[in-house]
Amino acid sequence: MAQGSATYMNSTPENNPIRHTQKIKTQMRQIINQLRADVGNITEATARALFETSAEVLASVVKAFDDYQNKSRKAWRTELMASLPKERTTYASRR
Repeated sequence: MAQGSATYMNSTPENNPIRHTQKIKTQMRQIINQLRADVGNITEATARALFETSAEVLASVVKAFDDYQNKSRKAWRTELMASLPKERTTYASRR
């Protein structure tokens, strides 16, 4: 079993990342569908382009969530994330 899978199994429903990603993906798909439906009702070309582009961008975000859930991208794999240097958690200016 992969290390990432063990993390999901030990998660409670409140902190299970997969549960949260699925919920957000559902909401984004609803917005995508609404944007695409609204394109047919809009006559202004720039507004249509805005709605179409927004739907495509959100579709890419949904794909990123899928990749995270499936660990299909190297960047989402637990062992790679553990080997990366930790980022600073504060943005306070250095003096």
